[in-house]
Amino acid sequence: MAERRVVLTGAGVVTPVGNTLPEFWDAIIQGRSGARLLKAFDCTYFDSHIAAEVKDFRATLYMTDKQEKRLDPFVKFALAAGKMAFHDSGLDPNKINKERAGVYMGSGIGGLQTIEKEYSKYLDSGFEKGPGRISPFLIPMLIVNMGSGIVSIELGLKGPNSCAVTACATASHSIGDAYKIILRDDADIMLAGGSEAATTPMGFGGFCALKALSTRNDDPERASRPFDRDRDGFVMGEGAALVVLEELEHAKKRGARIYAEMVGYGMSADAYHMTAPEPSGDGAIRCMRAALKDAKLNPEQVDYINAHGTSTQLNDKMETGAIKSVFGSYAYKLPVSSTKGVTGHLLGATGGAELIACMKAIEDNVIPPTINYETPDPDCDLDYVPNTARKKEINVALSNSLGFGGHNVTLVIKKFKG
Repeated sequence: MAERRVVLTGAGVVTPVGNTLPEFWDAIIQGRSGARLLKAFDCTYFDSHIAAEVKDFRATLYMTDKQEKRLDPFVKFALAAGKMAFHDSGLDPNKINKERAGVYMGSGIGGLQTIEKEYSKYLDSGFEKGPGRISPFLIPMLIVNMGSGIVSIELGLKGPNSCAVTACATASHSIGDAYKIILRDDADIMLAGGSEAATTPMGFGGFCALKALSTRNDDPERASRPFDRDRDGFVMGEGAALVVLEELEHAKKRGARIYAEMVGYGMSADAYHMTAPEPSGDGAIRCMRAALKDAKLNPEQVDYINAHGTSTQLNDKMETGAIKSVFGSYAYKLPVSSTKGVTGHLLGATGGAELIACMKAIEDNVIPPTINYETPDPDCDLDYVPNTARKKEINVALSNSLGFGGHNVTLVIKKFKG
């Protein structure tokens, strides 16, 4: 029996730079930042005033008015991106074996907006009346697995259904696990990725308290500057990004358009610190090597790396060192870029958005730029494709996601050649 293969046949996004795939990709290639002064709430007394918020999102294009009122924003984003991805793939939910189609998606934080809103209602109503003011939808609105649950309900997908929660590695873990589900013949179709909508006073304030966010408040669009010497933190973002993974023969039988083939998945743990990466890059090194081994590829066969590249001092230095350890002298010939300069950091959704950027890079043979790269850092001395997209034949792309808690994921995709 031939070994099963997995291809990527669809993608859907809700992001700070576009709520359709063409809008998203155009902003990535043109280097248009989605960062602005934060509008969701008054952030006057916060250190950072910058966020990459989703703009012009119309939930009722993808759900009823009643659903729109009963879903947390992270689930709304997930449902919209999931439906877009399925539509983009050409799959008809009514014409597939629904028991062989599943959903695997998560969120780094989940329904924080719902938690804050309902707790405020409880406090404002007093301890005597407060309990009666709590919405009966509180729990199903806030739990992290409700993204995958609602998407499967709406599309009727009855196959494997699960949820990763691994901070900034969430979407990548979800996609990698979905890939393995198809390989082991537990499904033919998987919708996978992540969603996040935690730009709230507590979510934003928590990252401010960690001193993780950029405070370049006078110049929001230039605040996220991965690998630049003057980087001072990431820009908090939100959104959802999901892909359709499909068993190759299943896709070929229906004449599907194939973006790329999924070939490698590696994961590891730093076992070091709650928020800081292990300085030597040991976890990221082992993760990239595991993904390349899974893909049966040599380092020199990789044409492009979409780095985690958060625009923080610790991550960018560590990830650069890890890439050099894995790729040796070839690292200096290998284009590496971070799209977080454009999108901000989408937290639990970021790995999905960045894999989609890799898919489009392979399809269009163009490498996304690292924008706002102005001053080289001696500790970050690779080719970061500064500021302008670059035409290049891309056959193999690698995407890194490195999350709080020491969770590391690397995904590898390649151009489909039959």
